[in-house]
Amino acid sequence: MRSDTLMVQGTTSDAGKTTLVAGLCRVLARRGLRVAPFKPQNMALNSAVTADGGEIGRAQALQAMAARLPPHTDFNPVLLKPSSDIGAQIIIHGRARHDMDARAYHDYKPRAMAAVMESFGRLTAQYEAVLVEGAGSPAEINLRDRDIANMGFAELADCPVILIADIDRGGVFAHLVGTLALLSESEQARIVGFVINRFRGDLSLLQPGLDWLEARTGKPVLGVLPYLMSFHLDAEDALPRSASGGPDSKLRIIAPALPRIANATDCDPLRLHPELAFRFVGPGQTIPPADLIVLPGSKAVQMDLAWLRANGWEQAIQSHLRYGGKLIGICGGLQMLGRALHDPLGLEGAPGSVAGLGLLDLETTLEPEKQLHNLTGTLALAGAARLEGYEIHMGLSHGPALARPAAYFDGSGGRTDGAVSEDGRILATYLHGLFDTPAALAALLAWASPAGAASFGHFDLAARREAEIDRLADTLEQHLDWQRLAEWLPALDRIALPPGPLAP
Repeated sequence: MRSDTLMVQGTTSDAGKTTLVAGLCRVLARRGLRVAPFKPQNMALNSAVTADGGEIGRAQALQAMAARLPPHTDFNPVLLKPSSDIGAQIIIHGRARHDMDARAYHDYKPRAMAAVMESFGRLTAQYEAVLVEGAGSPAEINLRDRDIANMGFAELADCPVILIADIDRGGVFAHLVGTLALLSESEQARIVGFVINRFRGDLSLLQPGLDWLEARTGKPVLGVLPYLMSFHLDAEDALPRSASGGPDSKLRIIAPALPRIANATDCDPLRLHPELAFRFVGPGQTIPPADLIVLPGSKAVQMDLAWLRANGWEQAIQSHLRYGGKLIGICGGLQMLGRALHDPLGLEGAPGSVAGLGLLDLETTLEPEKQLHNLTGTLALAGAARLEGYEIHMGLSHGPALARPAAYFDGSGGRTDGAVSEDGRILATYLHGLFDTPAALAALLAWASPAGAASFGHFDLAARREAEIDRLADTLEQHLDWQRLAEWLPALDRIALPPGPLAP
């Protein structure tokens, strides 16, 4: 079963699949191999715009960066963006094609698999190695029929599979043995080894368990990866659980943890900046005082607006502005700030209109054609800082507020974006990645600080991401058994193998 395709599946969500694939991509890429990431089906509300003008999961855009490639729709041919507990927007080859409930999508899966194999065929023709990420767990019994995300794909593509589990959660041996036991015989044979993730402690104390696991299953442990402290890469979907910063932080920033929050990674520069205190505020939590409130994007704007009101945010925002606080709305957050949201086609729920927060003189109408653009430009604030980012939205906004734009985009036509309120306290934009560019981040923080008095040190998210990817790759080089991996991935025959494994 040697193959130029290797798949990573996990015993649970967040076991480390995305991270392992990203790290493997960087290890192979910096040794000169042409390697591509691939995720047949992703379910996530964090997404990115590709070089070919489509939409894929944010995790696959990250893995493309690790492989030193521009993001492409073939890296994630099927993306599901949940709009309710039972429904999702179905994105095929980067374009929104359908809105379906779970039962309808189950019937649609054979057509989705055809799209998966089409993209997979193009990648295997172009690259020396393709590293595939599964989704969730392959042992979800109710999802086995017509599976396209895990073993259903692996069987059709005839590729070997690594199974990864997170020891930091506890129960790692039960996770691995139990997952293996729930697979069919042919699927069990496809598992070529295990990786244990996020280990901290003395490896010699774990060794008896590793010996037992190998004897019990007949499968080798290909590596024990150490817990990387303060490690951060773009999240596939989950929100961070803890606040950042402390009492000495120069600026206090909060954002509502919307039920259908989209591209929450927009807030990563705020959360990771060493001089800022940032937190997501969830349902039932007291809304704390802050210097800046960020209203993030949403996959279901009317639903999340109702949630905001039910959780006291409308009154909190009005009070915040009365006392001189600043407010930024991004994408769905921009739409919430207007006078009304119109959904005549019922794209996000029942057809109709709802009142917005009324803080900007604009209205938004949802339309079926999604806007997908990578953009560069300048902020409409003092200093005209450079910025870059991307648009992913279905609504078009209009109204007098847009005559005071938040940004000016490069290119012909003098296109502008968003709005700044007359009193200068509210900034609204459709641009995701608003805080990613260091110059734009510094300008926005200066704008948001009381009386513009604070100055902030340089923070570059892209440089931080690159350093973390290299740190991850260094870790994999040291702790994976590359000789065993080469038995299954012949592309490794063409490079000098890394040294591993070493004890964590």
